[in-house]
Amino acid sequence: MLQTVGEMDGGNQSGVFEFLLLGISESPEDQRVLFWMFLSMYLVTVVGHVLIILAISFDSRLHTPMYFLLANLSLTDLFFVTNTIPKMLVNLQSQNKAISYVGCLTQLYFLVSLVALDNLILAAMAYDRYVAICRPLHYITAMSPGLCMLLLTLCWVLSVLYGLIHTVLMTRVNFCGSRKIHYIFCEMYVLLRLACSNTQLNHTVLIATGSFVFFTPLGFMIMSYVQIIRTILQIPSATGKYKAFSTCASHLAVVTLFYGTLFMVYLQPLNTYSMKDSVATVMYAIVTPMMNPFIYSLRNKDMHGALGRLLQGKAFQRLT
Repeated sequence: MLQTVGEMDGGNQSGVFEFLLLGISESPEDQRVLFWMFLSMYLVTVVGHVLIILAISFDSRLHTPMYFLLANLSLTDLFFVTNTIPKMLVNLQSQNKAISYVGCLTQLYFLVSLVALDNLILAAMAYDRYVAICRPLHYITAMSPGLCMLLLTLCWVLSVLYGLIHTVLMTRVNFCGSRKIHYIFCEMYVLLRLACSNTQLNHTVLIATGSFVFFTPLGFMIMSYVQIIRTILQIPSATGKYKAFSTCASHLAVVTLFYGTLFMVYLQPLNTYSMKDSVATVMYAIVTPMMNPFIYSLRNKDMHGALGRLLQGKAFQRLT
């Protein structure tokens, strides 16, 4: 049942179906600085991910499972930042900070689903690297196009279900009192702090499903990299070790950045979750998606070549 959200007045709800997204700072000077900073970061993120998707799509040499998964990771990050940053930019330039109840739950659904999808795709990429390094003779069969598509479909289905579960449970929560969200987007922990009804079910399901969706893939990735490191150490030549490690170094860096920023935000008690965590939130919600294209293209010769051919092709088309 849809619950009203608003200020309490004599024990009655006002019937206003909206929240106020106040963001990181209410100072006009700070908001101007934050607007240009977040706009720049958003544009860099969008351009970076679009270039990676186009380079992989148009270069047949990158039509491999690893780059297929990378393109989907870029697409997920692109959706993720578009779900949160444009609304944040509008709020920074406007006196009206309101977001509707439906709009807030919609943002929450995509936020939860896309973070889960990011995590599951990273686990699929870890499996790809494990097979490529530890079971190279089985790579063609273990990462065939059909199995790769099935693996990705499973990632999408699990993330959609994960988002639906928590969004539907949030519709059961009754909000009253303050409707001010001192945050840059509608986030689950923050919304639960505003609730005036029993949220025990939300917490229980969050712990149970979160453990499965996040810690199971994390455990799988740790085991995969233990096996990868063991295999690399058995390679006799230093050149061979370097070449093998370089194929998974970018993925390892992205996983470290993803989980590092995620744990900074969520591995803490709910009652201590406050605006002091805004830096960590910006890191995982904006900085991490922005850095991913740089990490994957920094020392990747195949990606360098594909991006070069893509940009040269576009430049040639403009000249003609």
